[in-house]
Amino acid sequence: MDMEQVNALCEELVKAVTVMMDPSSTQRYRLEALKFCEEFKEKCPICVPCGLRLAEITQIAIVRHFGLQILEHVVKFRWNSMSRLEKVYLKNSVMELLVNGTLSILEEENHIKDVLSRIMVEMIKREWPQHWPDLLLELDTLSRQGETQRELVMFILLRLAEDVVTFQTLPTQRRRDIQQTLTQNMERIFSFLLSTLQENVNKYQQMAKANCRVSTATLNTLAGYIDWVSLNHIVAENCKLLETLCLLLNEEELQLGAAECLLIAVSRKGKLEDRKPLMILFGDVAMHYILSAAQTADGGGLEEKHYLFLKRLCQVLCALGNLLCALLGLDANIQTPVNFGKYLESFLAFTTHPSQFLRSSTHMTWGALFRHEILSRDPSLLAIIPKYLRASMTNLVKMGFPSKTDSPSCEYSRFDFDSDEDFNAFFNASRAQQGEVLRWVCRLDTKTSFQMAAEWLKYQLSAPIDTGPVNSCSTAGAGEGGYCSIFSSSFVQWEAMTFFLESVINHMFRTIDKEEVPVSDGIELLQMVLNFEMKDPLILSCVLTNVSALFPFVTYKPELLPHVFSKLFSSVTFETVGENKAPRTRAVRNVRRHACSSINKMCRDYPDLVLPNFDMLYSHVKQLLSNELLLTQMEKSALMEALVLISNQFKNYERQKLFLEELMAPVVNIWLSEEMCRVLTDIDAFIAYVGADLKACDPAVEDPCGANRARITFCVHGILGVLRRTSWPSDLEEARAGGFLVGYTPSGNPIFRNPCTEQILRLLDNLLALVRTHNTLYTPEMLAKMAEPFTKVLDILESEKTAILGLPQPLLEVNEHPVYKSTLERMQRFFGILYENCYHILGKAGPSMQQDFYTVEDLATQLLGSAFVNLNNIPDFRLKSMLRVFVKPLVLFCPPEQYETLIAPILGPLFTYFHMRLSQKWHVINQRSVLCGEDEIAEDNPESQEMLEEQLVRMLTREVMDLITACCVSKKTAEHSAAPTVDGDDEEMMATEVTPSSVAELTDLGKCLMKHEDICTALLITAFSSLTWKDTLSCQRATTQLCWPLLKQLSSQVMSGTLLADAVTWLFTSVLKGLQMHGQHDGCMASLVHLAFQIYETLRPRYLEIRAVMEQIPEIHKESLDQFDCKLLNPSLQKTADKRRKDHFKRLIAGCIGKPLGEQFRKEVHIKNLPMLFKKPKPMLETEVLDNEGGGLATLFEP
Repeated sequence: MDMEQVNALCEELVKAVTVMMDPSSTQRYRLEALKFCEEFKEKCPICVPCGLRLAEITQIAIVRHFGLQILEHVVKFRWNSMSRLEKVYLKNSVMELLVNGTLSILEEENHIKDVLSRIMVEMIKREWPQHWPDLLLELDTLSRQGETQRELVMFILLRLAEDVVTFQTLPTQRRRDIQQTLTQNMERIFSFLLSTLQENVNKYQQMAKANCRVSTATLNTLAGYIDWVSLNHIVAENCKLLETLCLLLNEEELQLGAAECLLIAVSRKGKLEDRKPLMILFGDVAMHYILSAAQTADGGGLEEKHYLFLKRLCQVLCALGNLLCALLGLDANIQTPVNFGKYLESFLAFTTHPSQFLRSSTHMTWGALFRHEILSRDPSLLAIIPKYLRASMTNLVKMGFPSKTDSPSCEYSRFDFDSDEDFNAFFNASRAQQGEVLRWVCRLDTKTSFQMAAEWLKYQLSAPIDTGPVNSCSTAGAGEGGYCSIFSSSFVQWEAMTFFLESVINHMFRTIDKEEVPVSDGIELLQMVLNFEMKDPLILSCVLTNVSALFPFVTYKPELLPHVFSKLFSSVTFETVGENKAPRTRAVRNVRRHACSSINKMCRDYPDLVLPNFDMLYSHVKQLLSNELLLTQMEKSALMEALVLISNQFKNYERQKLFLEELMAPVVNIWLSEEMCRVLTDIDAFIAYVGADLKACDPAVEDPCGANRARITFCVHGILGVLRRTSWPSDLEEARAGGFLVGYTPSGNPIFRNPCTEQILRLLDNLLALVRTHNTLYTPEMLAKMAEPFTKVLDILESEKTAILGLPQPLLEVNEHPVYKSTLERMQRFFGILYENCYHILGKAGPSMQQDFYTVEDLATQLLGSAFVNLNNIPDFRLKSMLRVFVKPLVLFCPPEQYETLIAPILGPLFTYFHMRLSQKWHVINQRSVLCGEDEIAEDNPESQEMLEEQLVRMLTREVMDLITACCVSKKTAEHSAAPTVDGDDEEMMATEVTPSSVAELTDLGKCLMKHEDICTALLITAFSSLTWKDTLSCQRATTQLCWPLLKQLSSQVMSGTLLADAVTWLFTSVLKGLQMHGQHDGCMASLVHLAFQIYETLRPRYLEIRAVMEQIPEIHKESLDQFDCKLLNPSLQKTADKRRKDHFKRLIAGCIGKPLGEQFRKEVHIKNLPMLFKKPKPMLETEVLDNEGGGLATLFEP
């Protein structure tokens, strides 16, 4: 080796590293330097001497780091080709660097220590224990050299545990060898760690900073081992380790590491028996240290370090509570700890802490304690309930927005949340958890819970309204007109009190006996709320929630019912002063809707109670409906629905039918009028009627056609409300007596008639005409007829875009602004709601009217000529709702007798169309991702149109796959292996491995559809094409539920060989392409491999073409494929277990399984297996056993 060559190369490398790390270097020079360094690492034969030269202590840190990186690269990628002497030389050189090659512990850079430990661990992973038996002895010797070396040993031990146990970054046999050896030596390792910790803590307390560093490193290393080593090591020597960790909680520099270790220990999973010794942490000493540490940290003011420690300590207390809940009751030896009361007090301190994060962290554990069979009866826990309730009353108040300064919580929130929106979402989730805990508390102490809720309600009823300071910033102070904003002090108090009362009372009526209900107190509270007058819309909304919560008390005093309805009806028509001419604000609209919803809820949940007052209710509603401008169309519909809900209690078909005719008369008169018939059938007339062609008016001010749109909306809302709410009695005898039962199906199920059927069917023709007209509006020639401001009325709303893209909703004060700012927005919303509701009606028609709807003459033709017209021009966001709310229920509730006449004629063309549409869209998306340049990546702008379009295509794809699954796969199978239907995080869903269910069966409808060649083809092509579309959820659903059952249905064609070879090739190729697209996701990969295996095993004996597809897979081994085929085609040889055959097949197709982007260009690291540590003894032959017994068979019979 020429030293001059080494020196020259090192000089070049130093220059290159300097250029790379210099911020002023140009990109070109930096890339050239990088290329030089990488080529050196890959090709240079003298990497080791150069690396050692660059790593010398005299070099600057970045050069030393690069030198050590060179050595790491050599170990990772050249170790297998190095001679034994070269390995020994490198190992000795690295050991020398550990001893003398670093600066002192306080001076050395952390990244230098890290890379040194990495080199050691890479060598350990390749040589220990077989070729390096003295490693632990060498590390022990090294640690005695000083604090610097001791810290490095800790880094090495931690990194080794992470690579071998936590991340498992090495082959199975090597991992097993190292883990077994670690486990065998764990007593020695733990003894070393504990003694190092104690020794350095003692020195640190004498003000030695170097020992503090060693102690911190030791705690970090312990944290890497505590999670997986045997619990015996953690609780050895009478829990010495736990005692030491508790002591360290009061050492400011070490407390965080100690708390991390305690948390990992207490949170350990495993046998409950083994975890019993951890109960020592409930002892006097441990509890004293934990509490004093918490008090010290909290008293030190808000510092990030102290706050982080408090979070860990809170988690420790939570884990202790969960441990107690798990162990108590396990056997008689485990009793409730003597210190349980002290524990509860300290835990409550975290629940009352100003930090919303700390408060929230305690909810789950409180819930576990209050639910526990034994602890829930403990006097200490029962005694703390009033304190917990008081704390909850404070915690439910939404205070602590990071942008504000009106609460001590705000300062803590600035550490935890990036924005008010983040805080708001967190608080809402936390409050929901708290509500669940309150329900359990109420179960244990109903009386106290109710008393405190009642006190709080009375206080709020008597307290003056504080709207907060009037501020120019709308998010800060009072709302317009002196009303509360969502941040006003009074509103947040009212909101919290309302939530508390609702949680308590709802659970109270479910859990306690009727005799124990505090009837008189409840009725008194209800009367106080009913007599309370309030003109502030936000507060009034809370008042209405309290009326609903207290309504169950009316069952004890029905004469209060008129008073309740009077209160609610006054809120239905609520207006703020002077608002009757101006557009209503969102807060006012919410009050009115809230009142309508409350009336609906009472009529739904207490129909028998409301029925005697039906006439009073009906006359009141008729009076409100008579004034066309008093209510919005949605409010009118809601009140009509309430009446329909009560009419269901008539339990008399004729009486209810007459009532519905009377109720629907205004709708029928408008809907069937000559003018409306013309408007709904003539597109030009429709555009003029709704005002979409008006050019002269100012769309922000005038709205001359608003009344026309209101009439259409009223009719559609009315039809939907009546159809949704009308029903027959659930009791069969009552239904028969009331005249609802008309017969039985061939399978013996009862057939009912719906009282609203006659009315709805009269209106059906015009409804279908409206749907046809609406669909036709999307044609370019019709859009051209709309005036300029209204050309966008059919576009997606901004709020829907935001929701689809998953962007956070802005937390602005919207309650004081009008619901819609312009005629354009109002018309946009009109078209959106109209489209949705028309399809809701068609979707509800089947389940509500049953055979009366499905037997309508030429229904298939009528639907094809209206609902499915002009699909090409209708955007994805509209089609997905059509499939979900109309087509799916239409299909699922259809009687089998109508499959051939109604469902098949609709689904055949529909599935064919959707396959064509989705294939084109996914092709465009795939092309875009291939062609998209670095500067044009859609993800750079999350609101980009391309990203929105892709997400909409993804959502439509899921709806189509959901519909096909619902049609074809039996419900039992779907539930057995269903993928989530919500639009969730794909990656998360893929975390679990799912393989297709081998017992999946087609439904009767599925079998019926598969008999039609066109539908069968469309189903197969769509299911198998979806495997190659860029949506993991659709791929997972198709793979696990659809593809195999559909293909299995063609078994007769497969057996006879009439299934076209090209079709077989395409199906199998689609699965392999799916693997190429989705192989990076473990769940998708497992199910796709299983599907490919099933198809190949089933079809290979009859279709040689499928073998040709296999041969095209990159890197396939022909000999291995021949071997697999030989066993497959020769049944007498096929004795291999199913799992082994599948593993063999997976190895064959490995070349087409896609990898994550991060792994596609990664250089493979190869770690060779060493000789087995523990060889299985070779089983002795029977003759040998007998011979060894001493002389053969004869000796067994000797006397």
